[in-house]
Amino acid sequence: MAPPKKSKKSKKGLYKPEERKTVNLVPLELKAIETDWWESFWHKNYSLSGLTVPYDEAEAFKFFFRVSQKTFDYICSLVRQDLISRPPSGLINIEGRLLSVEKQVGIALRRLASGESQVSVGSSFGVGQSTVSQVTWRFIEALEERAKHHLKWPDPNRVEEIKSKIQQKFGFPNCCGAIDATHIIMTLPAVQTSGDWCDPANNYSMLLQGVVDNEMRFLDIITGLPGGMSVSRLLKCSGFFKLCEGKVLLNGKGTRILSETAEIGEYVVGGSPYPLLPWLITPYEGNDLSDSMSDFNSMHEDARLLVVRAFSQLKGSWRILNKVMWRPDKRKLPSVILVCCLLHNIIIDSGDKLRTDVELSGHHDLGYGEQCCKQVDPSGRLMRENLANYLQHSKARLG
Repeated sequence: MAPPKKSKKSKKGLYKPEERKTVNLVPLELKAIETDWWESFWHKNYSLSGLTVPYDEAEAFKFFFRVSQKTFDYICSLVRQDLISRPPSGLINIEGRLLSVEKQVGIALRRLASGESQVSVGSSFGVGQSTVSQVTWRFIEALEERAKHHLKWPDPNRVEEIKSKIQQKFGFPNCCGAIDATHIIMTLPAVQTSGDWCDPANNYSMLLQGVVDNEMRFLDIITGLPGGMSVSRLLKCSGFFKLCEGKVLLNGKGTRILSETAEIGEYVVGGSPYPLLPWLITPYEGNDLSDSMSDFNSMHEDARLLVVRAFSQLKGSWRILNKVMWRPDKRKLPSVILVCCLLHNIIIDSGDKLRTDVELSGHHDLGYGEQCCKQVDPSGRLMRENLANYLQHSKARLG
């Protein structure tokens, strides 16, 4: 049950009479900042039909906003200077009080987390639809700029840590992460529809590709490209592909020698929609596979599930990405997607636990058949053979 309401303290004016040097055109009631927003929100929403809200206040906070109070405060600190309301143009609620930075962040996080309409989110906070729209977009613009450091390729020391953790858990030596792609479905006005945006499932969608580490943290993403594009083509349009091909990333530093003639460079694992490359290892295809190949595929799938689960977690936590978006601005949608990825990483970086209860129960791209890329680089084939041999030898030693 919700806690009893606390008595509201009277609010003082922001300025003393003797300090006023100009005529004040802003009504006094507009100067009061709403500081009890969470208590009001909880009392209003804890018993909504269709929602199973935890009784514990801290858990209820995470239920609604996906982050702990501590992480919420950190997010507020990042965007405070961008969101602070200043009269007379500051955003207000229906009672005429200026929205605090905390309430604005709460509105934006709830909109992104629930995927509910702006009208529904506004009603739960006591603000109008236009306010939800303005607040959410201001928050997205601010976090996109202020939280860039939460999504970047790791430094060499962190790369070594990732490789070590992945080998301990999945057996793959020198593996730096996993790569996959997902569709963000939307409806488009008839004038904007085209074959490029219509994907293999006959939805209009935008693609998101991500590379994640052993903790399901996004290390690199690309989005903004139409869902009708193949995954292999999406890869080749990405900066990640260009940097890996140019040996700026996954450049073989710390190569492990498996024998006098075989070696393993740095790589990521990916599914069959991706080409087999020296730095992108895909599973064996076909039905007539040897025991060694089948064992490799099984271990490969276990490691690849890092990114599959990351996308399920991302879309489950930030439901705006898992609902059909109604006529989104295709120029702004990439920013919405990026900010959801940043929030996903902030949760991990802050030490919060990802909420497994909100993770999608099915595949993150349910309804899409798996593509199969036939491109095979000879060096990639040799890398995969070396890996399969290494894993087979490791299995024999342990057996």
